[in-house]
Amino acid sequence: MTKLIIQIPCYNEEETLGITLKELPRQLSGVDTVEWLVINDGSRDRTIEVAKSHGVDHIVNLPQNQGLAKAFMAGLEASVQAGADIIVNTDADNQYCAADILKLIQPILLEEAEIVVGARSIETNNEFSPLKKLLQKLGSWVVRIASNTDIPDAPSGFRAFSRKAVMQINVFNNYTYTIETIIQAGQQGIAITSVPIQTNPALRPSRLVRSNWSYVVRSFFTILRIFTLYKPLYFFFLLGNIPLSIGTVLGIRWLIYFFMGSERTRLPSLILAAILILIGFQLWIFGLVADLIAANRKLLEEIQRQSRWNKCSN
Repeated sequence: MTKLIIQIPCYNEEETLGITLKELPRQLSGVDTVEWLVINDGSRDRTIEVAKSHGVDHIVNLPQNQGLAKAFMAGLEASVQAGADIIVNTDADNQYCAADILKLIQPILLEEAEIVVGARSIETNNEFSPLKKLLQKLGSWVVRIASNTDIPDAPSGFRAFSRKAVMQINVFNNYTYTIETIIQAGQQGIAITSVPIQTNPALRPSRLVRSNWSYVVRSFFTILRIFTLYKPLYFFFLLGNIPLSIGTVLGIRWLIYFFMGSERTRLPSLILAAILILIGFQLWIFGLVADLIAANRKLLEEIQRQSRWNKCSN
């Protein structure tokens, strides 16, 4: 018996949730049961009433607004507890075409992937400005580099997860889960792929992206944080090379002048070179310490996975 649960994080979505739920399937080829789950992220409107009136099977209530990332993780945990073998995450504003859910879960059913990301056609989407299209492409390219994956639409929230993948996911960022889960999948060796999907006309402005530049800044720090978390030695080695290289160049320059018998002592250059070289070596040491901490984190993650499996099997 294969159970699919479609989860929808919601925050004050009474106007659009009903439209989204009407489009969701109750039967799909390849799965035996399809259930719906709504995460009410501290809504102050009639979101819960709308969900109940449309026959939602599970409702997770967060007493206060926790943000998209925490609502997403609360939904995954509740879905696994409810016996889900596959979890599909979609938005409450009906942005994603529900008819593509079958396409989204196919790689998991065929055991070709554990996570599937729905890739929107950014180029042909008339609701995306030229600047937003450029930023989406740039952001997705950076995520592909950081995660060593080939996901063309990293910010897409239309995703399918296998039960196995959910057991390995941790989201540390409070802003969004989209970028972090891709980088985690790439760094942990979780099979991830994407499928092309369609989108519906926007029913409301995005609440996550208040401005393109704020989204870029937040996404940049998310990528930086996750990259240092999973590749600390590589990150600090590259970072340490910058002052170390500059300091070495200044030191060689000072030696050249010294052996040429220059009358000027050039002590400021020598002091600066020594400081930069020390900073470079310190960053390398930070990388070694962070790498040791990362090894400990991997052990803790394995303990957490075992705990999740044991909790779900009881």
